Amino acid sequence: MKSTANLFEARANEFKMLHQRAGIFVAPNPWDVGSAMILETLGFKALATTSAGVAFSLAKPDGHASVTREETLQNAKGIISATSLPVSADLENGYGDDPMVCAETINLAANIGLAGGSIEDATGNPADPIYPFALAVERVKAAVKAARNQSHPFTLTARAENLIYGRPDLKDTIARLVAFADAGADVLFAPGLKTRQEIEAVVKAVAPLPVNVVMGLSGSSFSLNMLEDIGVKRVSIGSSLIRAAYGAVFRAAEEILQHGTFSYADHATPYGNLNKLFGER
Repeated sequence: MKSTANLFEARANEFKMLHQRAGIFVAPNPWDVGSAMILETLGFKALATTSAGVAFSLAKPDGHASVTREETLQNAKGIISATSLPVSADLENGYGDDPMVCAETINLAANIGLAGGSIEDATGNPADPIYPFALAVERVKAAVKAARNQSHPFTLTARAENLIYGRPDLKDTIARLVAFADAGADVLFAPGLKTRQEIEAVVKAVAPLPVNVVMGLSGSSFSLNMLEDIGVKRVSIGSSLIRAAYGAVFRAAEEILQHGTFSYADHATPYGNLNKLFGER
């Protein structure tokens, strides 16, 4: 029987290999233990947590530091314990401005068995949403150093957040990603890329390092085949699954209140299926 440390190392190596082997892969974003188990059962090879999903599941807003580092890691720990898949975590901005706080967060994340995690350059301050270039790079350098000092591989994703914070500056976004790559990040990610040309520009700029893109956004017309042709390695889907689930709750409740009917139940996952799945845990 493998020790906990050996299990963590095996999953970390598996996650690292997913980025090195040929082909694109999807790391969907569960928000709790139940959704993680469903996704594993369906055949995905890795999972990634979602800051928005965790926040919404706690009835909190996303993006305002409303979810603590402890809550984020506790959520990730539950998912790690409930599945056999490698798990990466959305670690937001590392839960602090100082580069050393980013390093501390990576250490804590690796210690609970996460195979990877992301650090972003968003401050959490609406008045000044993006860290200055130099500080953003120093934060990634500190996170990389911490990642390299772990007993098992820790795949570090560096995120440039300009495009989703009202700063549609692709040139600066790419410059940040290139600097993050030079600082040692393993995967690069700029949420908010909208066109094939934008994605191609990012892939080309940081090649041969892998690029993550987020799908599941309203109006997105890309398929996995299209993204693979562009050169994308990893796809995440952010908060789209929890929003889809909550959307079903809204529609079901509205049907009851507005029409007095219950046809939504015809499309619900059967009770027995879920009972069996969770009974196998």
